[in-house]
Amino acid sequence: MNRPLRHIAIFCGLLMLALLIRANWLQYATSQELATHEHNRRVKITQFATPRGDIIVGGKAITGSKAVEGTDFKYQRTFKQGPMYAPVTGYASQAQGMSLLENTYDSILSGEDERFAFRHAKDILTGEPRRGGDVVTTIDPKAQAAAYKGLTDLDARGAVVALEPSTGKVLALVSTPSYDPSVFAGNSFKEGDRFQALVDDKGKPLANRALRETFPPGSTFKILTATAALEHGVITDVNAPTDAVSPYPLPLSSNKIGSEAGDKVCNKASLKTAMQHSCNNVFLDAAAELGVDRMRETAEKFGFNADVYDEEFGDMLATKSLYPKELDKPGTALTGMGQGSLTSTPMQMAMVTAALANNGKLMQPYIVDKLQGPDLTAIEEHSPKVKSEPVSEETAKKVQEMMEFTAKEGSAKRALIDGVTVGGKTGTAQRGNDVTKEVPYGWFVSYGKNPDGRAVAVAVFIDPTAMDISRSDISGGGLGAPIARNVMKAVLGK
Repeated sequence: MNRPLRHIAIFCGLLMLALLIRANWLQYATSQELATHEHNRRVKITQFATPRGDIIVGGKAITGSKAVEGTDFKYQRTFKQGPMYAPVTGYASQAQGMSLLENTYDSILSGEDERFAFRHAKDILTGEPRRGGDVVTTIDPKAQAAAYKGLTDLDARGAVVALEPSTGKVLALVSTPSYDPSVFAGNSFKEGDRFQALVDDKGKPLANRALRETFPPGSTFKILTATAALEHGVITDVNAPTDAVSPYPLPLSSNKIGSEAGDKVCNKASLKTAMQHSCNNVFLDAAAELGVDRMRETAEKFGFNADVYDEEFGDMLATKSLYPKELDKPGTALTGMGQGSLTSTPMQMAMVTAALANNGKLMQPYIVDKLQGPDLTAIEEHSPKVKSEPVSEETAKKVQEMMEFTAKEGSAKRALIDGVTVGGKTGTAQRGNDVTKEVPYGWFVSYGKNPDGRAVAVAVFIDPTAMDISRSDISGGGLGAPIARNVMKAVLGK
């Protein structure tokens, strides 16, 4: 064989070897990944080949499946009260894929989970069709309805999160404006157009504001600043006058920051009075004295700069709330009143409130109570676990005292409920550099405790951009407190 032919033969041999190696690699090393890839049509066909299991709220299914004809997908997902529960369920669309609980627990709902292997073998022998399992949530249907009604009645962009302080159970998770997952559950062109319309909507109905978007928390963050000041000994007596003057001269700046309550009320006010009237100067001064490291340390103990959920929760992961690692003195002071570079999800502020209501113990939030098979047998149960203990019980009770005083005698009065111990804090958060042009956010956080020990913590966030409301009427106490009150009443049976 001459030299050119020998080179060609060797080259062809190498190509054949590479082809064999690649074929074996695909068959053995990546077969499982390819078999379960979201863009593998066979995967989607399997997902909708039989009725999916259900997502359960309050003992009742809020999802279903209906038979369809003329397509490879035999069943299509249906949703009950879809817009109200969409931030919990997510969507399960034949064309658009899945999100949130529908995605995270798809193997359970579709019946493909390996824990169903024995049952599937039995079904093959008996001729029974494959059946999916159920996802039982911690959501309280009355609390969810109260939160959703409160936001939709305002026609507001916003979110509500309610937690059970002693366990971490998510009792309500609402985001508005919302969407109905049923309207694009199939794979027709019309349903594709409906989904695209939701993507293009300026109101961002597909966004999960409760978990996935962050905002400056405004004065609701003052409960954390007060906690840090007490825990680190910067303030020891909540009733003693402070040295914080009003208006407050921002460090290294010519700017002076006042308070809506006025200088007469806020000048050198005690921490308790400052909480009652939301005096900015006391919290700016406390944060400045604490310094960025101690402020950030306290914030991180409550969950800032970290994932809310463990990785096992997959698509239910929340966006991290951020307390910046490097801030100058004026930037640090501004975080004391919940402004500056600080950002938070509504879930995070609900966690802060719940931890304080639970005497300083932060429980890991969870939204799934258990996973069960088609025969209702539990295959996995979630139980409460401590996420952290950010502050001492003594400090937590001092903050509770101030929050309850704020509800009785201050800006959180609209959250009061007869026969219930209520603590609250309002918040109005400025956004953008020009506060005269940008409409502020409204926030409200609160907790309610029944004499029997039952308790709930709530965070309400409102973006009034699309509301027909004057700037002077935008406040956490005016807009958010009534919603929080109704959610607390729903949970506590009032």
